[in-house]
Amino acid sequence: MDIFAKCQEFTAAKELKEAGGYPYFIPLDETEGTEVTINGQRLIMIGSNNYLGLTTDPRVRAAAIEAIHRFGTSCTGSRFLNGNLQMHIELEQRLANFVGKEAALVFSTGMQVNLGTISAIVGRGDIVITDRDDHASIVDGCRLSFGQMKRYRHNDMADLERVLKQCDPKAGKLLVVDGLFSMEGDIAPLPEMVPLCRKYGARLMCDDAHALGVLGQGRGTAAHFGMTADVDLIMSTFSKSFASLGGFIAGDEVVIHYIQHHARSLIFSASIPPASAAAALAALDILEKEPERVERLHHNAEKMRAGFRALGLDTGNSVTPVIPIIIGDDQKTFAVWKAL
Repeated sequence: MDIFAKCQEFTAAKELKEAGGYPYFIPLDETEGTEVTINGQRLIMIGSNNYLGLTTDPRVRAAAIEAIHRFGTSCTGSRFLNGNLQMHIELEQRLANFVGKEAALVFSTGMQVNLGTISAIVGRGDIVITDRDDHASIVDGCRLSFGQMKRYRHNDMADLERVLKQCDPKAGKLLVVDGLFSMEGDIAPLPEMVPLCRKYGARLMCDDAHALGVLGQGRGTAAHFGMTADVDLIMSTFSKSFASLGGFIAGDEVVIHYIQHHARSLIFSASIPPASAAAALAALDILEKEPERVERLHHNAEKMRAGFRALGLDTGNSVTPVIPIIIGDDQKTFAVWKAL
């Protein structure tokens, strides 16, 4: 059998394109944060992760440009060897301090953080437990590990305890959960999770890709609940609130040191470019100096959510700036997209 046969048989996307209802990989001619131009038409952007509006901030742009002038466009190597700048170290120290952990480690993307961290920590004989609605990067990180993966129903703490009870008490256990769920807009109930982790001997890793810059005065889900010390590992990205590219994992120094020397997605990838590191540092500066941006974000999100609901739209259980509009049927959803 030809392994490429599946490629020939995959026709759904082409059929949608031919019908004019394909909503993916749309090229943007111009983008200025809240507005974009597509095929010459000016549109309002409500599907971006640019939570704090920093991608076009002059200070972030200037920092990126200065870094290019000083270091060039690429580090052309892994952080393990020649791609490790002092700027990366400074960023890690600042991030660790910002989220309240001893140390942090910067990766090339958020996806690579989860791939590298989970596969480094979880090994043969270990168990990794995830929410059924966790991000794909968490799922793929679990697949790359040699551990056993178990899942529980979304934000269902009774089901989580059921899964934990089934785990071998002698096995190492890691619970990995989205802090702010990127599709639903709801928040992981850390106050209920932490006691369960302690009861059954599991460590807790929180994916704050969408929570950094959004929850806990911008410091994430653990800070939102006042539980920073109770969450073992905090992960996030720079491609959302931090207006850049890359990601990091933060935790106890001894754990971060181990990940640094075992995460293959870190060791065998080029480091983030100087411009990306500088942009993330500039965004962090702004967030620390202008915390009112987070308040404004939530004010705007609540106004938008109320407006959607006034129109009779279903926004699910969202309590954050991630606001889904639930249509319920693929074809109807594509039709609504096309009408916009």
